Order: sequence, then C-alpha cells, then structure tokens
Amino acid sequence: MKLALPIPAGPMAKYMKLNPPKRGSKITVAKNGQLQVPDDPIVPYIQGDGIGAETWKAVQRVFEHSVEQCYGNAKRLEWLEVHAGERGNQLYGPNSWLPEDTIRAIQEYKVCIKGPLTTPVGAPKTLDAVLRERLDLFARVQPVRHIEGVPSPLVAPHGMDLMIFREHTEDLYSEIEWKKGSPEAKQVINFINNEMGKRAENAIRPDSSVGIKPISATATKRVIRLALEYAIKHKRRSCTFVHKGNVMRLTEGFFRDWGYELAKKEFGDYIVTEHEIHEDHKGEIPRGRVLVRDRLADQVFQEMLIRPDEYDVIATTNLNGDYLGAVALAMVGDPTVAPTAYVGAKAALFQAAHATGRNDAGEDTNPSSVLLAGVMLFEHLGWKDSAELVAQALIKTIGMGTVTYDLARRVEGAKLLKVSEFCDHIIENFDEVRKSRVRQAMERAAMRI
Repeated sequence: MKLALPIPAGPMAKYMKLNPPKRGSKITVAKNGQLQVPDDPIVPYIQGDGIGAETWKAVQRVFEHSVEQCYGNAKRLEWLEVHAGERGNQLYGPNSWLPEDTIRAIQEYKVCIKGPLTTPVGAPKTLDAVLRERLDLFARVQPVRHIEGVPSPLVAPHGMDLMIFREHTEDLYSEIEWKKGSPEAKQVINFINNEMGKRAENAIRPDSSVGIKPISATATKRVIRLALEYAIKHKRRSCTFVHKGNVMRLTEGFFRDWGYELAKKEFGDYIVTEHEIHEDHKGEIPRGRVLVRDRLADQVFQEMLIRPDEYDVIATTNLNGDYLGAVALAMVGDPTVAPTAYVGAKAALFQAAHATGRNDAGEDTNPSSVLLAGVMLFEHLGWKDSAELVAQALIKTIGMGTVTYDLARRVEGAKLLKVSEFCDHIIENFDEVRKSRVRQAMERAAMRI
C-alpha cells in the first residue's frame, strides 16, 4: 500500500487547505546554518491521533503564558495547525494520511510540534518515517531526565540528566537486506565468500539472510557536530561517542575516529579530549571546555545503571542509540512522559511519546510529553527562559502529587487532575518557580562576592 500524497501546485507559499496566520514571521536558516528566529515565529503543529483538541488548547495556553511571563510583549507564538494521520484523511480525503500541505508548511516554517500518528494498515513505512525522510531529519534527539515524583526502578535516579544524539539514517536501519535463498542473497554471499577472499572461518553460511551496515563520514559528522554544538552552547560537561569499534573497526570504529577528527578541527577551542587532559592538563578539565571522549556501548549500559551522572551528552550510531534511549527512559521511570526531537539542517520536529491515548472517561492521558516537547521547541528557538520555566513548573506540579491519569495509577497518594486542571496548576506554579530562580541567582551572586 502506498501513501497517497497530493501533488503540490504553485509556489511554496500556496496551500490547498491551510491558511497561515496573518500575524507572525517565518523562522529562517542563515547561510552558515544558524537558525534565525523572529520574536513572533509561526509554529506549525500536528494534533495527532489520540490527542484531543482540549489537550492542545490547554498545552498551548501553558506555552503562551510562559512566553508572556518571561518576555512580556516582546515575544509571542503564532500557531498554524497542519494535518496528518486520521485528521489528514478527514480534511483532504481518503488516503491523504500525509498531505503535501503539511510537508511544505514544515519546510517553510522550519519547525513543528506534534502528537503521535496512526499509520494506515499495510503501509510500507510509518507516517513518522515518511515525514522524517521528506524533511531530511537525520538526528533523533532524546532528553532523558528523572522527574521527582515519577516512580523509577533505580535507587538513585536523580543523577540522570542525559541528552542522546542518535544518527537516524544509516546503520542496520538502512533496510538493505536480502532474504535467505533469494538470488540477491546468493549473489552477495558468493561475492563476499569467493571474490572478496574471506577466510573459511569467517565465510557467510549459504543459508543466511544478509544485511548491510553502512556508516558514512557524512552522516557521522553531521550528527556529532549537532551534539557538540549542543554541548558547548548549553555548557554541558562532556560529549561521549558511543560505539562498538572494538568489533566493527571499519564502521563503528570509524564513527569514533571521524568524531574526534571533527571535534578537533571544528571545535578545538571549546573541547578537550581525555588524552589531552592527561598529557597536557595534569588530569584536570580546563575551565569552559567540554570533555570529548568515547566509550564502548556495553560499558555505557553498565555505567548508566551504576553511575548515571557520569554521562551528559551522547552521540552514537543508530542501533546503539535505539537501545540506549530505550533503557535510559525506563531507568527514569516512565518512557511515555519523555519527548523526542528529529532534527535536520533545515527543519526540526518535536513530538510527544507514542503511548499517548485516552482513558475511560475520554480524557487524554499524557499531556506531560507534549509539554516537554514544547520545552525542546523553546530550546531550539533559543528561548531558554521559557524552556526552563515550563520544565521546572511541570516538575514542581508532578512533585506535588497533582498528576493526570497516566501517572496517577503509579504515584501513591496522587491527586488525579483533568488535563486542563493539570495545565492550570503548571501556570499557577510559574510565579513560585520564577521566585525560586531569582533566589538561586542571588545566592550564587553572594557567593562570588
């Protein structure tokens, strides 16, 4: 089954069924790749399947109040609803699961925040995968942070504050494979076993299915560049390249080597390697530098469980990132709370967890994931104050035991709130969070005197 996508007509600014807001400005990308964000950006959003309009209204209210609290009238958001999944079909007609309008709007406005999408039965790829491919989103960015009040299997999960940058176009997920017994599989096996001169003990068995694992310098460097830029901009302590280069020396080993090559060439004034620390800095990280290092994937799995605070920013290959992200989210207690971003050179998607659904009363069960996707959006825009305000107010609200249905089932003594009530509590906590941040800033200033 193929996804039916309408053929675009006319220039970029023309849409079949979308009406961009009359107010607001476009986000643009400069020649050097830097995002140029106006004070009134137009932000497309996809409501998604399983998230009701009432949740989006409540969540957007939180975002708008945070911007007002932090920036007054100097900044504001302008929303543009675009459609995909079931809502795409409703508006554009049968088999319009991913309308061309939606692709073009995200390309034009550079960002989008979205809920989960239902993929049609029989489709060769998920709607999210098609969306990522069309927009050339090469990195999956996953924040992993424990929220006080969310039950965790770890004794001390509070040290986990991790950002995983996972290359998302190559590795085993390239889907280059051939079925056992097929002419293609036989041809590949014969070529490797005979023409490439593999030793007998390393020969591929004739009854094998075969897959190829490409790791390119291009894909490696662009995801590692993104991770290093984030680590430096956000003053993180370290950026770790995670790989299995001890076994796959020419693929994952080169992921590591290309990472160091790029780090030294493009970020030499901002980073320091472990080797340089011991050779040139007497074991101490120079002030203001980000530590760049590499670790084997199995070692990282172990140390994340034992010493979660050892890791800060991770850049890794597709398969390793899939495993590490899943385990890290389970460690902090609730994968359905976490958001995800898919980032490319010219666009970025910020989306809620895919477990979002409705409870028996018809209430949405997972507003926290949408709210945290908004936090990532604010960080992407450079609106750090709004990002921190929403995140801290959300943490405070959950920490008070005032939660929605998804968490109320697991938090002992929790007070169950509707989505709108939960968002109201977050907004009410803005003032206390801001006062707390002012007190902390004053205490830090006093310590410097």
